[in-house]
Amino acid sequence: MDVARRLCGGASTTDTPIGPVVIGISLGFTLSLLSVTWVEEPCDADSKSGDEVVLAQEGNLKGARRPNSISTGNGENGDIEEDFEPRIVPYKPVKQSQPKKLFRAKYISTELGIRERLFVGVLTSKNTINTLAVAVNRTISHHLDSVVFFTGMRNRKIPHGMFVVTHGDERLIWNMFQTVKYVLEHYIGEYDWFYLVQDDTYTEADRLKSLVGHLSIDRSLYMGSPEEFIGGEPQGRYCYGGFGYLLSRTLLLRLKPFLENCRNDILSARPDEWLGRCIIDYANTNCVDEHEGLQYYHFEMGKNSDPNKEENVNFKNALAVHPVSDPEQMYRLHKHFTEIELQRTYSEIEKLQAEIKNVSEVAFDGNRSAHWPIGINPPFEPKTRFEVLRWEYFTEDQVYSCTDGSPKCELRGVDKADVTDVIETAMGELNKKYKPILHLKKQQLINGYRRFDPTRGMEYTLDLQLEVVSQKGRSRSITKRVHLVRPLSQIEIIPMPYVTEATRVHIILPMTVHDRQYISQFFQVYADNFFETSENAVLTFLFIYDPFEAQQVNQNDIFGDVKAKINAYERKYPTVKIPWISVKTEAPSQIKIMDIISKKHPVDTLFFVASVNTNVNSEFLNRCRMNSINSWQVFFPIHFQDYNPDIAYHNQQPPVNIDLLKDSGHFDRGVFDEACFYNSDYMATRTRMASDVQENEEILETLDVYDMFIKYSSLHVFRAVEPALHQKYRYQACNPRLSEEVYHRCVQSNLESLGSRSQLAMLLFEQEQGNST
Repeated sequence: MDVARRLCGGASTTDTPIGPVVIGISLGFTLSLLSVTWVEEPCDADSKSGDEVVLAQEGNLKGARRPNSISTGNGENGDIEEDFEPRIVPYKPVKQSQPKKLFRAKYISTELGIRERLFVGVLTSKNTINTLAVAVNRTISHHLDSVVFFTGMRNRKIPHGMFVVTHGDERLIWNMFQTVKYVLEHYIGEYDWFYLVQDDTYTEADRLKSLVGHLSIDRSLYMGSPEEFIGGEPQGRYCYGGFGYLLSRTLLLRLKPFLENCRNDILSARPDEWLGRCIIDYANTNCVDEHEGLQYYHFEMGKNSDPNKEENVNFKNALAVHPVSDPEQMYRLHKHFTEIELQRTYSEIEKLQAEIKNVSEVAFDGNRSAHWPIGINPPFEPKTRFEVLRWEYFTEDQVYSCTDGSPKCELRGVDKADVTDVIETAMGELNKKYKPILHLKKQQLINGYRRFDPTRGMEYTLDLQLEVVSQKGRSRSITKRVHLVRPLSQIEIIPMPYVTEATRVHIILPMTVHDRQYISQFFQVYADNFFETSENAVLTFLFIYDPFEAQQVNQNDIFGDVKAKINAYERKYPTVKIPWISVKTEAPSQIKIMDIISKKHPVDTLFFVASVNTNVNSEFLNRCRMNSINSWQVFFPIHFQDYNPDIAYHNQQPPVNIDLLKDSGHFDRGVFDEACFYNSDYMATRTRMASDVQENEEILETLDVYDMFIKYSSLHVFRAVEPALHQKYRYQACNPRLSEEVYHRCVQSNLESLGSRSQLAMLLFEQEQGNST
């Protein structure tokens, strides 16, 4: 206590040293600082930190303990721990803005960024667009996907089948600038490589495609025939325009921001020099003729050079040949290079065939696993007797399988050309095989067989009588059998003009006095299918009077009842108008009738020539629209003809609706009365026929519209069976005034429409049985 008092009082008489005390206090203070965690605590209990205040307000609590604070379990802090309870805070979703509509590209290639490989631009002019440019188009357009012709000015008429871009100015530098600008604006996102060439240059399209197919698309490449600038400037080399040049998409994109600068700053007399200077200055890329081991071959033609006599290696491997003086030389070059590529293809095929043959040696079945000819599909193997393919027998002059059912007929037309080509091919292959030891000459074709195998093509077996001549001049006659096959090529899509099902069809219904009894049935079916549904079709009647009937028309109109029915249907359907035309003629020729109809309708009218006993429906009219293509194709459907019900349903009640069955009818291939065609096509064909009509007017009666289109038109004649075109049975009155062929077809149609062979045979059998009793 004394010590304590002395310390507190601050006075002492004892001489105690103070140094150890100070040292002890300092050491204790230091150790306490090291053992305590520093936390910024408020000195006053009412003073809360910022975070704690927020927690207390939101949670409506007194406070919240920090994780590193120590609770004593009593006092105020202890109460806070005991009163703390969790609270569920309700979820309030965040309002999201309206999502933007996702744009989907029309084509998958666009969305995935897939581009075509090659774009070709041909630089032409007003003077050469109809000559050299046409020759370029004919030699490369069917090998390349996109060929565009660029010209300053052009004639009023553009050559058919060419896409031409006109810049409106003949200045060469301006045209080059506009061409590059047009490519950047319209094609830069669609192609990887851009090839620009003049129209006096022949381009071997397949080699060009092969070159770009081996080049990397991410390189800034300027490829062609390098030339030095005028004056020998050492700064770079440009690509000479005569041999064409290849530009990568990457290079053009680099050049795009500076194209206007090139137009304003670079002066040059030649467009290829101007473009080369622009690429060198702003894209820092020089022209090269070799890249990654790939060579840009080109050849300069002499004035009187003959492609067939040119032996230069560069010429044989050339991708571009320049200059070409005229279209004829362009075609000769194309023929020469096509023959070279064809021979290379044949050589590759032979190598592949030899490789297949060698591999087949170690196959399980040996050589039998390699079908002849190697690389062609194996022959069709029938599973039943009905699937066996029939061989057709022929000689050099006749074929023993005719379309009209005759046992034999003359070999002519495409069949004659086919047989001649097969024999010549057989002789060529035989001489190739046995030369120079033997020389073979054809004496005659003894036997010939052919059949069409849908899995591989047309097969031939020929028995040839040959004269064999040896090297010593000795000869003898032998018989040699050879087998040949004309293989099917790959399936290709043929471009067809666009057609629509919205075209209005004008149905022309010719009527004679013999057709009156069928008009009620026709009107009933037609009204249900068209008047009730407002089909886009117009029905026009053509009443055919002979001279005597025409004189009596005011007193006794043979078509009075029909005209009355027309008026009745027009009253029943107020929106329907049924026009009719009257014609007086002794011989109702189909061409003469159509001449009258054609003059009364616009040029773009689509006609369907029908008959009174035809059941027409919307399904057929849609096919009429699709199969009739203006300036391209005419459609002649083959209707289904019912058999005579007295024979087909002998001693039975005929059904109300007759289906397409073997014993109910047949497709009448001998009748050509129904037809779909455009008026413009009819008028054009009729014009070509005019000169022959002046010499012989009888052909207007001897020919029908079908024969006219075949003989005087270059249009496709589409002849096909039409299940939606159904005709009830009726006996046709054949007019003997028409041509013998037309009259014979009419009689033949009547006979074939009586019934099937089994039905006719059964009827004859019953009659003979009745006569015998």
